[in-house]
Amino acid sequence: MKAIKLGLPKGSLQDSTFALMRKAGWNFKLGSRSYVPVSDDPGIAARLIRPQEIPRYVELGLLDAGLTGYDWIYENGADVVEVAELCYSKATSNPVRWVVAVPNDSPIQNVKDLQGKRIATEAVGLTKRYLAANGVTAEVEFSWGATEVKAPELVDAIVELTETGSSLRANQLRIIDTVLTSTTRLIANKAIWADPGKRTKIEQLAMLLTGALNAENKVLLKMNAKKANVAAICGVLPALHAPTINSLGDPEWVAIETVVEESVVREIIPPLKAAGASGIIELALNKVVP
Repeated sequence: MKAIKLGLPKGSLQDSTFALMRKAGWNFKLGSRSYVPVSDDPGIAARLIRPQEIPRYVELGLLDAGLTGYDWIYENGADVVEVAELCYSKATSNPVRWVVAVPNDSPIQNVKDLQGKRIATEAVGLTKRYLAANGVTAEVEFSWGATEVKAPELVDAIVELTETGSSLRANQLRIIDTVLTSTTRLIANKAIWADPGKRTKIEQLAMLLTGALNAENKVLLKMNAKKANVAAICGVLPALHAPTINSLGDPEWVAIETVVEESVVREIIPPLKAAGASGIIELALNKVVP
């Protein structure tokens, strides 16, 4: 079987995507001026492409699969298979939002106030559909970048992508509405999805990428305990599932392990010790596959 042609997002998602791929088990080498990442898996031929373009190239079959935002699938109206939703972005694991923003001192308070106004955005199609759905007619122009600085001198409002809102606040802008909430998706070409060999490879990608995200902020706790203390210890543990309990060489002792949120570890280790746990070990996780 030929390697699958995989589109990886260039730009704001690039570093977080490569980090997620590493956790999932794939490593890529990329030269400083290269758009062809080299994978340690001969079954993947990757290309570094702007996420705005990936849905169209996947639909046309120029790429077999790709990682891109739902917003760009929607913007392009791309007819593709959405294989998996992957909740990660540039800085957080939260969804990103396309929002309408205006200067802090603008009289515009809601979508109806955009009637007859000029709006700058990189997502022209998305914005026009939003305005039409709200019965508003406005002039929408494509922005080549630095959209936040165009209001109020050049436009009345902008529709911009935000993750934390910090850039908007820094440019003295306030949000008046959310146009679309978006997460990263693994998508596939429809014909390729019908190919059993390539579909299996793409499903492998989906499973391990999802497993890597499931492991975010989770750790494995391992400990030993006397059988008489197991009930008290299990009462302290906030397990992902029921803790795993294994016998040890000493018939009076068992080994206990479970997956927990990393944030609770500092709170539960003291009561675990008090309940009789010993030899407590905390281990980082790369993947959690249900």
